[in-house]
Amino acid sequence: MPDYSQLTPHSNWLELDGLRIHYQRLGSGPPLLLVHGLLGGAFCWRSNLAALSGQYTVIAVDLPGAGLSDAPPSTDCGMACQSARLAQFIRTQQLGPVTVIATSWGGAVALRLAIEDSALGLSKASLQIRALVLAAPANPWSSFGRRRIAFLNTAPGDWLLRTFFPISMPLHALALRRMYADPRRVTDAVSQGYARQIVRPGRAQNALSTLRHWQSDMEMLGASINKISVPVLLINGAEDRAVDPASLLILRSHLRQCEHISLPGLGHLPFEEAPEQFNQIVLMYLQKITA
Repeated sequence: MPDYSQLTPHSNWLELDGLRIHYQRLGSGPPLLLVHGLLGGAFCWRSNLAALSGQYTVIAVDLPGAGLSDAPPSTDCGMACQSARLAQFIRTQQLGPVTVIATSWGGAVALRLAIEDSALGLSKASLQIRALVLAAPANPWSSFGRRRIAFLNTAPGDWLLRTFFPISMPLHALALRRMYADPRRVTDAVSQGYARQIVRPGRAQNALSTLRHWQSDMEMLGASINKISVPVLLINGAEDRAVDPASLLILRSHLRQCEHISLPGLGHLPFEEAPEQFNQIVLMYLQKITA
């Protein structure tokens, strides 16, 4: 078998919705679209792109306000707008039929995308989403972080985030280590890689825009999630402290075609903490649903 570990993804840019979007692309074959979590970016998929590219065309996008894609402070970064941008990206790149792999907040965006696409049925406007693979997706049934989100939506919380966000690199590293079950796996290079993206201009305002829409976005998901008709694989770390693992059991009950794998000893980012295991699970699942 060829060694794909040394392959380097190509950086690309395009304009969507008046915003300059960065994405990485690698491989050939059926397309996989990778969507990051809040304050993440294509960087978070660095240990997955090459392994998945042996059989697929893998595209990791930086949504506006994340990664290398800038966004003015006034940009709407709520799930509705980001889902619409993803749909536009898929159409512009002619990716359909496409499998979407997403994590955390990006998983919620992917769920919304699938809800809207399911409503289009077999019409020509459909994106032809083939399946979803979601790593610890944010969802309406997880209570983790609700108080923190509610506080940041107050005037004091808004001020605090705007004031200290750009100069809080030590806190960024602390928060990242909390995402892993074993914080020793967070190397300095990983911590610095995230920090370089998070301190970019306007990031605090972009994050606040996402959080302002959080409650209404989750209510929409809860009311419409049973409309999703495509196969879904849920993967989570059993020691996740960002999305309640128990909430995924409820999420699974609302999905028509869903498998769920919980990985012991891992935290919120299983694709980073145990990439080889994650990649193998994804490849086996994709082979099964397309056989």
